[in-house]
Amino acid sequence: MRIRTDDEVYRVDAVWLGPPKATFPWRARYVAWGVGTVIFLIVLTVLRKMGIGLFWSFAWGMVGTIGLTMLICSRISHERPLGAVLNMWVREVTAPREVTEGQGGAASAATVRVRAELPRRRQRPGSYRTTYREVSGVRTR
Repeated sequence: MRIRTDDEVYRVDAVWLGPPKATFPWRARYVAWGVGTVIFLIVLTVLRKMGIGLFWSFAWGMVGTIGLTMLICSRISHERPLGAVLNMWVREVTAPREVTEGQGGAASAATVRVRAELPRRRQRPGSYRTTYREVSGVRTR
């Protein structure tokens, strides 16, 4: 006895092939049309702000849009929808990162005080190494 899974149901993509009897030569999912439209508007705006002419910004905008849409839609499936991918991207971008730069500036000797005389050792009470005792008229350390 063979048990059939429901994988075939999920393999069918919701695609729009175009108007009847005039279909497109490519298959694109509904989500790809939405993502592509948003990306095209963003890319076109960026290219126009850069000062590229209308024809070239439109041409390169189409090329960039197709590439970015293919890249984004390759990450999207029925198990990982667009909302989950966008949520994951936002969390990756806003996640706390390890601080790799040091605190403060370079070390400098400009604030070190310099004295003309040598420093003297302090005598600690009860220490036989730093105090002198006279034992029977002879100084020992």
